[in-house]
Amino acid sequence: MEGLRTPQKLAAEVLGTAFLVFVGVGAVPATLIVNGDSPFTMADLGIISFAFGTVVVATVYAFGHVSGNHINPAVTISLAVTGQFPWRKVPEYIAAQLVGAVLGSLAIIGVLGSRASDLGLGIAAYGDGVEAGQAFTAEFVGTFILVLTVLMVIHRNAAPGFAGVAIGLVVFAAIIPVAPATGASINPARTLGPMIIQQLWGGDVQWGQAPVYLAAEIAAGIAAAAVYMALTRIRDIPEIAMPVQATKPAPESESAPA
Repeated sequence: MEGLRTPQKLAAEVLGTAFLVFVGVGAVPATLIVNGDSPFTMADLGIISFAFGTVVVATVYAFGHVSGNHINPAVTISLAVTGQFPWRKVPEYIAAQLVGAVLGSLAIIGVLGSRASDLGLGIAAYGDGVEAGQAFTAEFVGTFILVLTVLMVIHRNAAPGFAGVAIGLVVFAAIIPVAPATGASINPARTLGPMIIQQLWGGDVQWGQAPVYLAAEIAAGIAAAAVYMALTRIRDIPEIAMPVQATKPAPESESAPA
């Protein structure tokens, strides 16, 4: 990222987040449209999770060398907490991610039409059978697993070249158990982007749930940063002076010639 200007980095964050939302979130209404009246199955959840995972892999390798491909405010905040990203740039990165999420949600409408909005636009929400505390826990756990994995695989001692694959796989894996409870947003920008477009399109939005998602995801990012620092902190070992050994003069026969 040496020599790149801030507008380039922010543009990469906008594009990366837009790709994530269009492909991942867009897979939800796309699946419902294709299914028609058929019930939603585990196979459908697997396809949606796979869409999220694969687009994350793609964006890591496409935009990672430009902006770091955070595409998630929880990741940006965690990097700032660990000292790997300047706090002064956090607001502009989060703003770029939110813009990208809005554009990605708008692209879903453009491609799938108003039917996507009628089917909920892939908004992450929890139903009547899920309490706010359970929803908070689900989003916290899913986001924590994602962010901690991101921090660990980009560590200088991690296996090089596999960060994108590992991050994509953990996104795929985390969505499977979390989605039945909350839709598995695990990303504040992904949470808000579809909500904003759905509201503008005249659809129903449960804004009262947004604070639960945002609080859980941001708290998980901070917690993951704390665990990362605890796991990777290297203890300073004081240098121990080596004892000076007394040397005996060499015999005359072994001494250097005059």
